[in-house]
Formats: sequence, structure tokens, C-alpha cells
Amino acid sequence: MQQLHDAPLAPLTTFRLGGPATRLVTATTDAEVIDVVREADASGTPLLLIGGGSNLVIGDKGFEGTALVIATKGFELHGTTLELAAGEVWTDAVSRTVEAGLAGIECLAGIPGSAGATPIQNVGAYGQEVSSTITEVVAYDRQAGRTVVIPNADCAFSYRHSRFKADPERHVVLRVRFQLEDADGLSAPLKYAETARALGVEPGDRVPLAAARETVLKLRTGKGMVLDPEDHDTWSAGSFFTNPILTDEQFAAFRARVTERLGDGVEPPAYPAGDGHTKTSAAWLIDKAGFTKGYGTGPARISTKHTLALTNRGDATTEDLLTLAREVVAGVREAFGITLVNEPVTVGVSL
Repeated sequence: MQQLHDAPLAPLTTFRLGGPATRLVTATTDAEVIDVVREADASGTPLLLIGGGSNLVIGDKGFEGTALVIATKGFELHGTTLELAAGEVWTDAVSRTVEAGLAGIECLAGIPGSAGATPIQNVGAYGQEVSSTITEVVAYDRQAGRTVVIPNADCAFSYRHSRFKADPERHVVLRVRFQLEDADGLSAPLKYAETARALGVEPGDRVPLAAARETVLKLRTGKGMVLDPEDHDTWSAGSFFTNPILTDEQFAAFRARVTERLGDGVEPPAYPAGDGHTKTSAAWLIDKAGFTKGYGTGPARISTKHTLALTNRGDATTEDLLTLAREVVAGVREAFGITLVNEPVTVGVSL
């Protein structure tokens, strides 16, 4: 294991923001991960887990405790069953499944971060979520002091949520197991209208796996959602806010606010989200509240490519970012009566 003291954390995040950690440890095996976690728990030392750093907002003062970088490796494919070590680079793993001719996660191409983070957030995009292919999560249970295997049914997956996110101090993800599909080189049925349109097919159709992956990468790149160190629009955490899910009563009140603000005939985005619930678009809310692409004059601004991404233009601080986020949240709430919820995990700070 590599250990550093008073180590900068900003380079380990896609925002490139945040102060140092008292101690930074990089673990390359499951045993090393468990040892560091046990040591921290036994001594009462605060512990911060870091994978790809694509979902972290770390305060400018940094982290007083042990920051553990999970850099484990392991890609094991047996037929249509896939097991990934938590430290595997997610987008590389997706590419390898496409090359192997297996469907199920091809539309999750280009998402930054590590494999171990995917069940925590129930990562999803372009009509796919990892919860539809994950069979088991192998994790270290800090409460029980042992490694456990948690089946999909016990992960409590929902939109951008899971039992791991609900109780972040309980489990440390070590490995994730997936059941993919051999569809003779074709993708899973396309569920996302934008992807289908870009491919010239209808929702529900299948297309060659490589075409699905390449199309998603192109769509994500156009929105600044594929990491590029030369493009400050990608110095972000991707989507900063989750799409609100509203009850029927809340959605009716929201529609009334839309009519009041934007006039008759303007209909907000609406997607079924289970009995009595409707999901709407955070990006639409942000834009219609007056925060358009490129909004801001300081070192933290909304992406020039997508209103849902808040970005570091090169010399921002975490406080600059949070000031912008708070302005957006307050503006959307005032305009439409909806309070946006941040998707990235905040460390030492809050909105």
C-alpha cells in the first residue's frame, strides 16, 4: 500500500477541487482495503472512500482523517457472468463487454468513475441502470466486521439510490457481479428515445453493440459528459442534480407554476415513475429558471454544453462551486416550487 500525509485530494476528483487529507492510502487488493477500513474503525478515525472521484465534492479545508483510494483490479468474464473489482475503471469495463459481444451495460459507456461506485448510485443513463444487470455485490460490512454477499433483491435499488447510499457508513463495496446477455452481437432493446433517434431506429429495437456504445459516447461528448482534461466543461461531476420525482399532487402544482411563469401551452417534461409519481427534468427546470448554458461570471459556471453540469473553469474553489449550486437551487425553487437535490457526495460541506 502507498501512504502519504497531508496529501492533496483535488487531483483525485473530476472537479479538481478540495483540500488535502491528513492521510492518503492507496489499496490495490481487497485485503488491503479491508485492513485500512478495520484500522480506521478500530481507532475511530474518519474514513473517506475514493474510487474514480467523479461523484465527490470535497471542501476547501480538505478531510481530517484517512482517505482510502480503492485501486483494486479484476475483470472476470465467464460466459455471460461478469465480476468486476471495485477499482476497475467503469468505462473500460463497458468497452470490454461490448468487445466480448455481451449486452446490458453498453449504454452506460463513457460514465466516469469506478465499478465499485455503480451500485451505490445505481448508475444509469440513456435507458439503462446497473440495477437491471447486477446480481450480487460483495462488500465489507463494517458493522458486522466481515465480508458479505448481498443479492440484488437486498440492495434496495431505486432511481440513483440504493441501500449503500442510504447508509454510507455500513458497507465498503469490494466486487460487483453482473448477468449480461448474449444477443448475437446486438444491444439490449433501446429504451431511450434520444439514442434511438440518433441511430435511426425505434425505441425497443436492438442495434449492433458497437453502434450503441459509439452513439452514446457521441451524445455524451456533445454534452461535455466524457472526461477530457483540455475541456473545462468536463471538469465536473456530470449531472449535478437528480431529476425530481413528484407525486401527482406535486406535479399538478408544478404544472400550474409552469403555466403561470411560461404561459399557456407550455408542458414540462413528464415521465412515468411508478404509481402516483412522475419524473421531470432537472435540466429543463434549470434552463427555464434562467440558468442557461454557460451561466455565471466567476470561476465556477454552468457547462456551455449542458445545463445540468456545474463546472470548474480552472481556478475555482469548492466554495465557488457551492455558491453557484445554491443560486441554482434557490432560483428553481422560486420559479417552480421544486427543490433540486445534489447528486454528488459532499465531504465537509453541504448545500
